[in-house]
Amino acid sequence: MEDKIKLFAMSNQMAERTLDYVEKDLKIDLGRDTGHESDKDEEYYPQFQHSIRSEAREMAIHYELFYCLEVSIRNIVSEKLVSELGEDWWGKAEIPEHIRKNVKDNIQREVDSAFTQRSDDELDYTTFGELGEIVRKNWDKFGDLFNSQKGFNRVMNNLNLLRGPIAHCSPLAEDEIVRLRLTVGDWFRLME
Repeated sequence: MEDKIKLFAMSNQMAERTLDYVEKDLKIDLGRDTGHESDKDEEYYPQFQHSIRSEAREMAIHYELFYCLEVSIRNIVSEKLVSELGEDWWGKAEIPEHIRKNVKDNIQREVDSAFTQRSDDELDYTTFGELGEIVRKNWDKFGDLFNSQKGFNRVMNNLNLLRGPIAHCSPLAEDEIVRLRLTVGDWFRLME
């Protein structure tokens, strides 16, 4: 009996996966409850076209990956500079003046909006590109973390280009999905 239950469960999973592919390939909604929308805003989310919701679901995977990557890179930069320069590293590190100004302006813009500030950490107000620039300007502090400065520059430039469509709600082309996965792999190889 247990073997029949396992076989039934596996057959069901295969059928569900096949139906997922059919919905995706044909860009249709078969009305199945796949559990994807259980955490969505039930008032507004259903008002968007199915094709937009499907695209958002596909892009969410890439957004989540990049979110984890970017936050972990920010943590690495912050932790390394704290260990090298102390808690007040922001005032001691080599940070180009245009980045300092941009951070100050971004913080002030949030204060002026009366929204809750996102962070007390200036690093959280830098762009992804500026984050890479901070590492490059302080390479003497990061050289033991990464195995190649040229490799670091290439990977950060590629990630910054890939970040654009992800952060600005544009779908990634299939080639760019592959490139994103390869570049994330390159990132981890930089620290081997």
